[in-house]
Amino acid sequence: MSWMYRLDPDFFNLDYTLDCGQVFRWEKNGDWWTGVVGNNVIRLSQEEDSRELLIDSKLPPEFFSRYFRLDDDLPLIYESINRDLLIDRAIKRYKGLRLIRQDPWECLISYMLATASSIPTIQKRICLLSRIFGQELEDGYFSFPDPETLANADMSMLDLCKLGFRADRIKMAAEEVCSGELDFNTLFRLEYKYARERLMRLRGIGEKVADCVLLFAFEKMESFPVDTHIRQIIQHYHIDDSYFETCTNLSCMGDWGREYFGRYCGYAQEYLYYQKRVEGFVSLY
Repeated sequence: MSWMYRLDPDFFNLDYTLDCGQVFRWEKNGDWWTGVVGNNVIRLSQEEDSRELLIDSKLPPEFFSRYFRLDDDLPLIYESINRDLLIDRAIKRYKGLRLIRQDPWECLISYMLATASSIPTIQKRICLLSRIFGQELEDGYFSFPDPETLANADMSMLDLCKLGFRADRIKMAAEEVCSGELDFNTLFRLEYKYARERLMRLRGIGEKVADCVLLFAFEKMESFPVDTHIRQIIQHYHIDDSYFETCTNLSCMGDWGREYFGRYCGYAQEYLYYQKRVEGFVSLY
């Protein structure tokens, strides 16, 4: 049994936060977003005038404060990352976009499924995986399968999820989690660079996927994922910087992002990514 209540968060925009591409199990119909988080089906809406958040869920307000990182000091973060006209425009246009604290297991598998794929394709794979291996929560909504279920999954059943070459990688990752070889608590404790090295020991995880998982699930704000959009942004707006005369690969671009934007570079990345995905290349003058 769920109930309806309200929150009035500062500096929070529900649409930008759920639409920016960091999570894959939310969909909007009319004024309401519906998503599955853990074993809960949640419905959210935000009133345009008051900015109040309407919540239809059995989960308490504390859950949403944590999930949407309402404890992050966005004005301080904006001040820290606002280094040029491009990010300044993104901050002003998409003010209130917050990173989400995701479940480490679901985040790991979701981004392993995201390689070389569009967002609709990622969503379809996750939907099939949950429908076939998860538990039905209510009509049409299923929980994300746990590590034990995927570790013991038959490959023929995984193939039904349209995972392609990713199927055996997902199963191997699940086996490492179940055996304790991959320990999430250890990843939380490790410094960023060591946590990334550990994730990249998993087959199918490169720098970009590792950075996404560390940013969205393991509190590593210094992660700066470099995908096609971010690469294009850097090449279009920063290619004249002397740094890029000798550094043009994705790894160097990630290092540049960490140095240029500082400790909250992960927030800068998400704002730039969303601006580029929605608007393409924008004029700064």
